[in-house]
Amino acid sequence: MNKLFKSVAALITAMGLIFGLAACASESLDMTKVTSVIDVRSAGEYAAGHLDGAINIDVEANDFATEVGKLDTAGTYVVYCHSGRRAGIALDQMTSMGFKNVTNVGGLDAAAAATGLPIVQ
Repeated sequence: MNKLFKSVAALITAMGLIFGLAACASESLDMTKVTSVIDVRSAGEYAAGHLDGAINIDVEANDFATEVGKLDTAGTYVVYCHSGRRAGIALDQMTSMGFKNVTNVGGLDAAAAATGLPIVQ
């Protein structure tokens, strides 16, 4: 019975995360309040297509903390990647560094929809 309860609880938690991310990504952002849009994918992924005006800071690069550390922690930031996983990692790291206003808008297409910014190369 305890094993069944844990399985059901895990399923409910996973569904909440999935629906929460989908809801977040589909909502429109007030871009007048956004300091920077950050693409946390690799340089190659960024070059293949990114949001217009986004800066590229690869969350998996050794210098991620150094590069993000150059930003104003009081700013408002939007982060995205391919699926939202790396953007979630970036959000966690930035929050631990003192950033208060960071939004993960998921993958590139969801980020374009949420921000209204076009995808450019």
